[in-house]
Amino acid sequence: MNNEPNYEVLSPWADADPVLRQGLINPRINSLNGKKIGLFHNIKRAGGPILKVVERRLQERFNGISFDWYEAQSMSVSAQEPQNIEKSKAWISGVDAVILAVAD
Repeated sequence: MNNEPNYEVLSPWADADPVLRQGLINPRINSLNGKKIGLFHNIKRAGGPILKVVERRLQERFNGISFDWYEAQSMSVSAQEPQNIEKSKAWISGVDAVILAVAD
């Protein structure tokens, strides 16, 4: 009879789907002059004030810049969930870039 302890060693690494990394789909814009910027607010308390400052500062720096706000309906419901997807797709298609504030 063997009285030595027996140990099972487990790997901390999980199995993962081998999804290839993908870069940005759209090319980066080289200037914000004349661009329409989407400001995504997740309705958390600090998000609105943060984005208002960002909006004001960008208006000071870039000519002809405009903004279109998107306010999520809930802090916990993603704009990409099925009940919101059409609204968010329409909004995204109308802007040149998006700034998102996650404000806890």
